Amino acid sequence: MAGHSQFKNIMHRKGAQDKKRAKLFAKLGRELMVAAKDGGPDPSGNPRLRSAITTARSNNMPKDNMDRAIARGAGDTDGANFEEIRYEGYGPGGVALIIEALTDNRNRTASEVRSAFSKFNGNMAETGAVSFLFDRMGEIRYAADARDSEAVFEAALEAGAEDVESNDESHEINCQPENLHTVAGALEGDLGEPQSVQLIWKPQTTVSLEEKHASTLLKLLDALDDNDDVQSVSANYEIADDVMERLTAV
Repeated sequence: MAGHSQFKNIMHRKGAQDKKRAKLFAKLGRELMVAAKDGGPDPSGNPRLRSAITTARSNNMPKDNMDRAIARGAGDTDGANFEEIRYEGYGPGGVALIIEALTDNRNRTASEVRSAFSKFNGNMAETGAVSFLFDRMGEIRYAADARDSEAVFEAALEAGAEDVESNDESHEINCQPENLHTVAGALEGDLGEPQSVQLIWKPQTTVSLEEKHASTLLKLLDALDDNDDVQSVSANYEIADDVMERLTAV
């Protein structure tokens, strides 16, 4: 970082991290609002809200922020009406993407998502043009140190899950969408509270990217993630470890 003081570099990175954290809390809050509006403010009778609270907690969202979002969604205070929208498209190298958004302005969100695709060599597609390449699944995620992989596998099998993928960072447990909250509840009794409980789009196959396409795709993913309305992005790409290291080097 020649020409930049260490202090300024640290402050810049801290500012970027704070901004990213605030954006994450805003997205988590939006999900809490919609979940509370759809199923009521009591998590014991609202599985979607219970899952949203679990994810918010694992991301260290302050309880006051969570309570305010739930109250807004339940109608205790005025709040925007958010609509759930799914966009589909193809990115660099033929990578398939599914973008899920919660928005109070459909035209704005569609325009911004389309702009991101255009800027980074992608193309929007009709609904259904990409989703057939993915399976809709439930996912319960635990930290790698929750239990060893054999214990997690046994617990998942007992709970009615279909698949478990364990690595150095996490245990990802998959099940049918309609069984998500039942499986999550059974696992919580054995493994404790998970990091997240959510519905995901799991790619059936992946596309291996060369460095040029990988670089552009990561920029597209960053642009989509930076959009306040975008809640999640699913994609079927694969990038070699050495390529990823070069692309993400500071």
